[in-house]
Amino acid sequence: MTPHADLVIVGADVYTVDAARSWSDAVAVRGDRIVALGEPAVRELVGPRTRVIEARGGMVLPGFQDAHVHAPFAGRNRLNVDLNGLVGRQAYLDRVAAYAAGEPDRPWIVGGGWAMEYFPGGTPRKEDLDAIVPDRPVFLFNRDVHGAWVNSAALALAGITAATPDPPDGRIERDPRTGEPTGTLHEGAAYSFNDRHVPLPSREEWEDAILDAQAHLHSLGITGWQDAWVTPATLDAYRSLDSAGRLTARVVGALWWDRHRGLDQIPEFLGQRETGTARFRPTTVKIMTDGVMENYTGALLEPYCDGCGGHTANHGLTYVEPDLLAAAVTELDRLGFQTHLHAIGDRAVRNALDAVQAARTANGPGDRRHHIAHLQLVHPDDVPRFRALGVTANCQAYWAQMEPQMEELTLPFLGRDRADLQYPFGDLLRSGATLAMGSDWSVTTANPLEEIEVAVTRVDPENRDNAPFLPEQALPLPVALAAFTAGSAYVNHDADAGTIAVGNRADLAVLDRNLFARAAGPAADARVDYTITEGSVVYERP
Repeated sequence: MTPHADLVIVGADVYTVDAARSWSDAVAVRGDRIVALGEPAVRELVGPRTRVIEARGGMVLPGFQDAHVHAPFAGRNRLNVDLNGLVGRQAYLDRVAAYAAGEPDRPWIVGGGWAMEYFPGGTPRKEDLDAIVPDRPVFLFNRDVHGAWVNSAALALAGITAATPDPPDGRIERDPRTGEPTGTLHEGAAYSFNDRHVPLPSREEWEDAILDAQAHLHSLGITGWQDAWVTPATLDAYRSLDSAGRLTARVVGALWWDRHRGLDQIPEFLGQRETGTARFRPTTVKIMTDGVMENYTGALLEPYCDGCGGHTANHGLTYVEPDLLAAAVTELDRLGFQTHLHAIGDRAVRNALDAVQAARTANGPGDRRHHIAHLQLVHPDDVPRFRALGVTANCQAYWAQMEPQMEELTLPFLGRDRADLQYPFGDLLRSGATLAMGSDWSVTTANPLEEIEVAVTRVDPENRDNAPFLPEQALPLPVALAAFTAGSAYVNHDADAGTIAVGNRADLAVLDRNLFARAAGPAADARVDYTITEGSVVYERP
């Protein structure tokens, strides 16, 4: 007699995301595996101890996988000063003031998530923080984690004055008359401040942050992710959680490349890779090749515009010079590592592709599944190179919309011709590139349904009457769904997930509606009813 299923889902439309994009109408799970598809076969496996989920009108998908997320840091913000989702300078100050009043004994106020568009020139000032927290240092990363807002106490503690030089990989925002620091630190200035002065969380604090992030991601149907910034401390926390049976997601760790060092750090990555666990695999290395457009550190082939019709002499910053980048990717590829390359500007994208090409020339073709994240600006000549080199395009689809930061801080400094080359997901698809998707949470929302809606419409889900941003680059819904399931599972070397098939691991998301149905409405209006990892329900909508 065939053993009964532990869990079955019936009544829903089951979108398998297989090569044929086929459908079924029921799923049965035994242990951590899918054991049957289709009503007749599934019903036969229902026994007295089987949990039956009646999902009438719903949709079952493979569990979403986020190919680029910062779970520990997002969770840490949520447990401290979380400014994500707030609107405007005053809302930020109110949140900081309330936190400081509720935590009078904390020596530092830390957190982040503020958006540049709410401040003149994208740079908040120390005086606003001084007025509410004059006696303790405040350090708040911005939404994209490429800058920080600090108060006078923090600057004084770090000894940053008008005489302090800018670091080579960053900038201290200054008063144009006096040269005094104004309270915004860009790129390397923010990172070095954080590394040298902000107290490090304990392992227990990192564990709490990861668990908080995991619960949030599970509530959005996410069953696995690639953590795009793994430090020795967060690696230790992930390992500890999995050893204790508390990590319920599958996580690939992208070990952080120190851009102030060279190939000498690779032996450390080899040692860290050996410490992986069943659900946490630190098999990738993340290399940040440039900054971001909004503070003019994204690396461009042609210089930034000055906002008034002319050009500057600034081409942005390259954090890892092309020769070293090529040598690093080549050696990492030889040693079996995947590389996860941050590239915002078109020069950074080209440098990253050149590095992968160097690795393929030296080592021959392989199955490392190198990927480039963000891809804000891609020169048309480089679009077909993704397919030719086997590089996956790791798309942050939510960014591909017209919003205040784009209008005020990006378009004037790119110029019209380059502005029309942003987030070319449609061109990448048409060229045959493999697409994956990630949120970059907490930079923006972690909700795959919101990100998928923007991928399909190129419009902000909160402002659906807006004109679409470069609509010719929109993706069809089946492609967007596949990128956030099978595509990201492919990047994560997770052959057991990303599609629904008998024998695959039972990582599933159950939505309250079929996204393809005529009456379903926009994707972001859908809700996740259940998230299932390895056959166990880890989230159930109240």
